[in-house]
Amino acid sequence: MKAIVYTEPKSVELRDVPKPEAKEGYSVIKVAYAGVCGSDLTIYAGAHPRAQAPLVLGHELSGILETDHPSIPKGSPVTCNPLISCGHCAACKSGKAHICATLKLDGIDCDGGLAEYMSIPHSHVVPIPEGVDMKLGAFIEPLAVGVHAVREGRYVPGDSAVVLGCGPIGLVCAVVLRRYGCENLTIVDTNDNRLAVAREIGFATLNPQADNVQDEVRNRTKGAGADFVFDCAGHPSVAPLLTELLKPYGVMVGVASYKAKPEINMTMCMFKELQFRFVRVYTAADFEIASRMIKQEKASCEKIISHVLKPEEYQHGFDMLTSQSNALKVLFSFA
Repeated sequence: MKAIVYTEPKSVELRDVPKPEAKEGYSVIKVAYAGVCGSDLTIYAGAHPRAQAPLVLGHELSGILETDHPSIPKGSPVTCNPLISCGHCAACKSGKAHICATLKLDGIDCDGGLAEYMSIPHSHVVPIPEGVDMKLGAFIEPLAVGVHAVREGRYVPGDSAVVLGCGPIGLVCAVVLRRYGCENLTIVDTNDNRLAVAREIGFATLNPQADNVQDEVRNRTKGAGADFVFDCAGHPSVAPLLTELLKPYGVMVGVASYKAKPEINMTMCMFKELQFRFVRVYTAADFEIASRMIKQEKASCEKIISHVLKPEEYQHGFDMLTSQSNALKVLFSFA
């Protein structure tokens, strides 16, 4: 079968690899679409601490269930919840398996879904709701990240929010915030192509290279500052904005992971009594909510999917995502 394989830093190949078998407790999925995530790009750069070459990348996918499953009929359209938890650490025992002490993911710690077929545990198979096409089915996983960020960040409907970062995760956070009742919502980024997509979806935007973000946010919040700031950028350059944009007793929700240590004005945090909350991936409940929400947010999510490529265009896909381009979410079609 065809598979996009990470072979060494800054190198992927389209290889012919053996089709996986349905061993006991596992299901085989005939993959239709699979997306490239930020973690795939970290692996591609050679910077992921766990991923080892050769590795079939990908954990955002849709496909057809090809083998028997205890509760889902063969032939059903499905996606994959790729989290691999140990089941016995303190986090798992407390019902927080998504922050398992040894959390692993399909496509990072074992072969993933950028291939014609994928084998995953029965428990990882999630039905795609009726009325959701395969392309959108591959977008349920990133949408679940946004659902978790908003729910675990304890966003209060009606409060104002700023999203820093206009990549796919920033955009899905904005989509979920709007669905949860956020009307005063602003997305901040320096990439005009991405900001244009955000405006197409219906969001207000600011570009720090052209706008005074602090003044604009104050104006939009009647001088108070934002109730919530969702950091989906994870870049040290945005760290000063976290304390500047928030109102007293405001909440920063850390969604992106930082590759370099940011400088935070801790004195300002104390003076304003700011609250910092951090989120990681999603729970099974978040995944289920995302699978239902994607039908409601079909038009918005379709705009975030910027490119659908053939597997043979693998290098073009990775080149676009690692350089200045108009690429947002890139899917590969294995159908």
